[in-house]
Amino acid sequence: MMWNMNDVINIEYKENYTFYIVFDNGTAGDVDFSEYVARGFVFALLRNKEFFKQAKIEGGTISWPNGADIAPETLYEKISG
Repeated sequence: MMWNMNDVINIEYKENYTFYIVFDNGTAGDVDFSEYVARGFVFALLRNKEFFKQAKIEGGTISWPNGADIAPETLYEKISG
């Protein structure tokens, strides 16, 4: 499935490092972010679950208060396989 500039319109914290993510075209699913918490300085704060849960939608994707975000096409690929 190709990503066609779809925006994230809803996120819902599930457990551990997982959010349920919904795109504007109805594509939705769980995304496990545990692989990111070990990557680089900007993602280090995400190891703290309380901080991780502070994610919000910004610029059509999921982001955190420290500026960390994941490209929407990456999220879309994880959900749609």
